[in-house]
Amino acid sequence: MGDERMAKLQDVFRRVLNQPALVLTRDLTAADVKGWDSLKHIELIVSIEGVFGIRFKTAEVGELDNVGELVDMVNTKIASKR
Repeated sequence: MGDERMAKLQDVFRRVLNQPALVLTRDLTAADVKGWDSLKHIELIVSIEGVFGIRFKTAEVGELDNVGELVDMVNTKIASKR
């Protein structure tokens, strides 16, 4: 993911999770972040969809294990729009 996309994604995570110092890494999971529960996960996904102009299928979201997989999926969705 390009630096600009990663910065946008990190901004979304920081805002939704109310953690201004959060630094995203590819192996980061919900279990690693205080306050990242199922409701916040949905809010993250909806916010990411809005920021990047993409849509996720419910099954796709359910398959994600970490931020790295989310990054890859965002990149795939953006590339398929072109």
